[in-house]
Amino acid sequence: MSTEIKVPVLPESVSDATIATWHKKVGDAVKRDENLVDLETDKVVLEVPSPVDGVLKEIKFAEGTTVVSEQLIAVVEAGAVAAAAPAAATKAEAIDAKNVAATTAEAQPVQPKAEAAKAAPAAAGTESLPPGARFTAVTQGIDPAQVEGTGRRGAVTKEDLVNYASGKGVGASGGARPEERVPMTRIRARIAERLMQSKNSIAMLTSFNEVNLGKVMAMRKELGEQFEKANGIKLGFMSFFAKAAANALQKYPVVNASVDGNDVIYHGYADISIAVSTEKGLVTPVLRNVERMGFADIEKGIADYAKKARDGKLGLDDLQGGTFTITNGGTFGSLMSTPIVNPPQSAILGMHAIKERAIVENGQVIAAPMMYIALSYDHRIIDGKEAVLFLVDIKNQLENPHRMLLGM
Repeated sequence: MSTEIKVPVLPESVSDATIATWHKKVGDAVKRDENLVDLETDKVVLEVPSPVDGVLKEIKFAEGTTVVSEQLIAVVEAGAVAAAAPAAATKAEAIDAKNVAATTAEAQPVQPKAEAAKAAPAAAGTESLPPGARFTAVTQGIDPAQVEGTGRRGAVTKEDLVNYASGKGVGASGGARPEERVPMTRIRARIAERLMQSKNSIAMLTSFNEVNLGKVMAMRKELGEQFEKANGIKLGFMSFFAKAAANALQKYPVVNASVDGNDVIYHGYADISIAVSTEKGLVTPVLRNVERMGFADIEKGIADYAKKARDGKLGLDDLQGGTFTITNGGTFGSLMSTPIVNPPQSAILGMHAIKERAIVENGQVIAAPMMYIALSYDHRIIDGKEAVLFLVDIKNQLENPHRMLLGM
């Protein structure tokens, strides 16, 4: 029985998708829930699994084709079995084939070991790669160790592998002056569009402050082990910032508001978008109702989103909404920056690297773990006074963590 494979129902904010990668070809056996194809939208990459066991009978569209919601893209023959390998030759035929092969081998020069190794698919060393990059490495027969990575901390990305396979990327032997024109992915193009929208439509201003994280670090050192045993998750810095931001948003609701035409929409909840860097670009999954969440819930939510982002499993629902954003450039070593507001939100909090600096405390010069924090905001609805007080509130909470437990 034939089973139709269709594009999943896309939300109203996503009009279409692009077929990024077919993981099976016509005639291949497929298992139920096995991923057949990746569909790239403006926001995420969607996996389309097979609903049945069988054989991929037909592919309707090639990679790079734009498709719409519920459009037929493939057919799976349920219950079918992939064509078996040709029956073994008879004993006499096998002997003849062996003799022919031996004669041919004598007539042909021996393939150099280096070339043979190059031609063999390189599956080893791909375990740590993201799914898309791993698939490319295996199918193209590339050893990731021979590719110069351009991702986070030198990680090898899918684009690096594709460029290397085409001879235009830089490998272990280096390169002269390689150039390549590559179309933007849909996600990258959407990011560019949103950034320009923010730049052109928002009267953006950034205010700064600095925070002494000594007490937060002491609390993590003192209670971190007990926290992990009790909750099964490590106590990180982001939960402190997310909770402090949620508390401050309740005091200064205009920072949590958004502009809709000539109206200002005030949100009575703190749905905080957490910026996560992936090999395809920056995504901002949303932690909902952070004002009601405890530290363990926040840490588990962030860890879950980080894993989904690494595995390419973020869904559209994970990215919808959000009333405020937190981004942490400090993970990459940024000391200070002016983050860009994500419309229709009106503000974004930027975290940065923690550095020991000399400060004066009680008349004494001491070394303290300091972080610069930045708030970029829409000056159309948020005045400088409110932005500064919002940052000061976050500073006071982080320098006195017990205030967060009291909602102060």
